[in-house]
Amino acid sequence: MTVSQGGWQRAATRLCSNAWNRLWEGLRPLDPYRSVKAALGALVILSVVITTLLALFAMQSATELRVITIISIVASLLVTQFVAQSLTAPLDEMTDAAKAMAHGDYSRRVRGGRRDEFGELAENFNRMAADLEAVDQHRKELVANVSHELRTPIAALRAVLENVVDGVSDADPETMRTALSQTERLGRLVAHLLDLSRLDNGVVPLHSRRFEVWPYLAGVLKEANMSKGSGHARKDVHLHLDVSPPELTAYADPERLHQVVANLIDNAVKHSPPHGRVTVRARPSEGAGSEGSLEVEVLDEGPGIPEAERHRVFERFNGAHSAEALGGAGGGTGLGLAIARWAVDLHGGSIRVAESPRGCRIQLTLPGADRHQG
Repeated sequence: MTVSQGGWQRAATRLCSNAWNRLWEGLRPLDPYRSVKAALGALVILSVVITTLLALFAMQSATELRVITIISIVASLLVTQFVAQSLTAPLDEMTDAAKAMAHGDYSRRVRGGRRDEFGELAENFNRMAADLEAVDQHRKELVANVSHELRTPIAALRAVLENVVDGVSDADPETMRTALSQTERLGRLVAHLLDLSRLDNGVVPLHSRRFEVWPYLAGVLKEANMSKGSGHARKDVHLHLDVSPPELTAYADPERLHQVVANLIDNAVKHSPPHGRVTVRARPSEGAGSEGSLEVEVLDEGPGIPEAERHRVFERFNGAHSAEALGGAGGGTGLGLAIARWAVDLHGGSIRVAESPRGCRIQLTLPGADRHQG
C-alpha cells in the first residue's frame, strides 16, 4: 500500500511539474527576460508608474508641478536608457562581428546567454559564423591541396622534358613512359576536379542500363592491370575477380560504376603489402528487393582502417589523413574516394568500410532498377 501511495505521489508530482512548465512556457511573451516586446511593455508601465507616483507626491507635498514634471522626465529617460542599452548591446556586438567577417575574420562570436529573441539571434549568428569559418577553412585547404597536387606532377614532367632537351637523357621509351605517367596523373586530377564541380552544380545525369557483371568487372580489372606501372608504380599486386553467380546482371550507369570500382581498386593497390592480393567480389544485393541490385566489395591485405577513422575516409581532400589511416605514404588528394561516394549516392546506393578480419574491405550497394534514382 505504501509503494502504491508513493507511486501515486510521484505521478502527481510529474503532472504538476508538466502543467507548471506548460504554463510558464505560455507566459513567455509576458516575461520581460524572455521577450523584447514584454521588456518594452514593462518599460512603458514603469515610466507611467513613476510619473503617477511623482504626481501624487506633488499633490500631497504641494511641490510645484513643473519640478515634478522635470523629475519625472529625467527618471523616465534614465530607465529608458538603461533598458535600451541592455536591448541593443547584442546588436552592437553583431555589427562589429559582421564588419570583421567582411574583412575575412570569421573567428568573432557574440555573447549569448540571453533568454529573449536577441539571445536566439545571437545563437543563430554564432552558428552562421562557425559555418562560414568552416567553409573558409575548407576553401583554403582545397586551394592548398590542389596547388600541391598540380605542382608535383608538373615539376616531375618539367624535369623529364628538361633532361631530354638538355641532352642529359635520351627520348627513349622509358623516359617517355615517365613523362606519360605524370601527364596521366594530371589528367586524373583535372577529371576529379571537374567531377566535383559537376557534383556541386547537380548537372550529372545517370545513363543506366542493364549489363552483365562478370565481363564488365573483368574489363575494369584489365584496365587496372594495364595502368599499374604508370598509375601507382605497383606491379607486384595481384588482382582477383569473384562474381557469383557468373550470369549476374546489374542495372546502373556503367561509366559511373567504372569510376567507383577503378578508384577503389587503385586505392586498394596503393595500400597493399608487397606481392599482396586485391579481390573484387560481386553478389546480388541482399535485402534490396529489386531486380538488378548489386553488391560489390573490394578487399585488400593492407593494414586496414581503424574504426574511429572510417567515417572520414570518403571526405574530400582527406587523402593525407586516409593514407595515414591506411598505413600508406600519402600523396593523394582523397578525391577518388569522395567521388566514389558521390557516384554511389547518385544511384541511390550506399558505400562504407565494412568489418574485415584482415586488411580493408569497402562495400558498395546499388539498389537496382525498381528503386534507382535516375
